[in-house]
Amino acid sequence: MSRAASIEDTAAPPLSRRSVGWLFASLLIAGCATSTKGGASFDAETNRWSGRLALNVASEPPQSFSAGFELSGQPDKGELRLTSPLGNILGVMQWQPGQALLSQGEQVRQFDSVEALAAEVTGAPIPVRALFAWLRGQPEEVTGWQADLGQLPAGRLSAQRQMPLPTAELRIVLDR
Repeated sequence: MSRAASIEDTAAPPLSRRSVGWLFASLLIAGCATSTKGGASFDAETNRWSGRLALNVASEPPQSFSAGFELSGQPDKGELRLTSPLGNILGVMQWQPGQALLSQGEQVRQFDSVEALAAEVTGAPIPVRALFAWLRGQPEEVTGWQADLGQLPAGRLSAQRQMPLPTAELRIVLDR
């Protein structure tokens, strides 16, 4: 498997949705190794989870993303940090009511909501707010999504989106 993907430097700010998606896709699937970090999968005092996530979107062409992650905060104000298999920070999503930011190195982009930000980055809306409930083992209804919390005691969570198209599958493995 390829250890690195070539990314051309385009000096045309701001990046289009496709450019951001390809950038993340290139960086997220740049390596095959996975980082193993010690520590608990959830810290109740800080509302922090860490592990690995993968998203497969049945778009045309199909998209696959995988990264290490650290999720912290609350559904209304939080942070999702994505890292490469080698530990490099790929991007940091931060949100609060009325604002969501994507930081990639020196570049910072602003969005109206965390949902809009997640859709821009991945090409499909991801229920970032619902992840907080799901990771606590609490079912939370999200239109079009079905979460399987049955493997959460083993540190695994999966969720599938059937509607709207394209379909998507999100898989999370928590650090143990």
